[in-house]
This record gives sequence, C-alpha cells and structure tokens, in this order.
Amino acid sequence: MKNNIDVTKFIQELSNGCAKMKQKSFDKGEVITTYLLNRKQICILVQGRADLIRYDFNGNKNIVERFMPNDIFGEAFYHINTNNDLFVLAKEHCDVLFFHYDIFEKKCKKNCKLHQALLLTLPDLILSKIVTLNLRIELLAKRTIREKLLTYFSILSEKNFNKTFILPFSLTDLADYLSVDRSAMMRELNTLKKEGFIKKVDNKITLLN
Repeated sequence: MKNNIDVTKFIQELSNGCAKMKQKSFDKGEVITTYLLNRKQICILVQGRADLIRYDFNGNKNIVERFMPNDIFGEAFYHINTNNDLFVLAKEHCDVLFFHYDIFEKKCKKNCKLHQALLLTLPDLILSKIVTLNLRIELLAKRTIREKLLTYFSILSEKNFNKTFILPFSLTDLADYLSVDRSAMMRELNTLKKEGFIKKVDNKITLLN
C-alpha cells in the first residue's frame, strides 16, 4: 500500500528546522535504532532499505519486518518487554526521520509545515502499517514451509500485479523472515519447482499454478 507522504517536500521543510524532528543517515550494516522500553520513538524511512531484527534465546535470527521508503516504524507499534529486544539494521544507505509520539499532542514552537503535514498524513501511515502487520500475521500463521512460501509469493504477486516478481530478500534473509530453517526451505523451493508450482531464476520467481 502506498501512502500520500511527499518525501521531497518533507526534506525541504525539514531543512527549515523542526524542533521535534531529526533526520539522520546510516550506512549499510549500521544499527538505525534499538527498540527501548517506554521510549515511544517513531521513525520514517525516507531512503533505503532496513530490517527489524530479533534474536531468540537460542541465538536464532528472525527478520520481523522489511522497511522500504515511506514506511513507519518504532516502539509505538510494538509492546516492548525488555530493552535491546528488537533493533533496526540498515541493509543499504538509509535516511531516517526520528520523532517522539508526543509530537501529536504538542506542536513545535515554529508550528512548521512539516509538522502539520505529518499530522495530516498520519492516518495513511497507520493504515499502511496495520495492513503490513496483518499480512505478516497471516504469513506466520501458516503451519508448513510450503504454505509460508506460497502465501508469501502470492502476496508479492498481488503487490506487483504480476505473477513474476523479484524477491526483496536474499534466500538467507527470506528464511529468517519466514522463521524457517534455510536448508529445509531450499528443499521445498526445489520441490515447488519440480512440481510446476513456480519457476525460479536467481531471485526472480514466477507463479505457474
């Protein structure tokens, strides 16, 4: 789902100064933010790609979400039980806007246009977030690797309005995103190819059935 934020306008307005917002840049591999208890920080990804990552007690990596430009994220959307439980990692160079949830209750001293625009577009941001989280729940509710793969491929196909699409993840990251063993996932992908459900060329997938 696309929202109505004009990122270019946001950056132009930001250059005029907003006391309650900060823009920061991150290189590939840098931690953008760590979700902390009671901080209630909100972020908007202006440029780049980033992953929300969690490690379980056994050290297994899970990719909770993949963020793209205009996506909103932060502690305000998750119930945090412990500090350092979740963190956002830049997958490439990223520009990010940071602000606190109280921005919606207290106007900045300059009452800047950026602040006003954010308040106007907040419903679109939240709606997009809800849709993304619902799809994620639907995906993880599937019991088998096959069901998870086919459901995820269907989501990507519908999103791109095409039965052929490019996977936004490496295969290792895809396994982490689906919360499955990579070797088992590779076997299932090969089975789906042999049975004629999909065609796979590198990271390009075509749904055949």
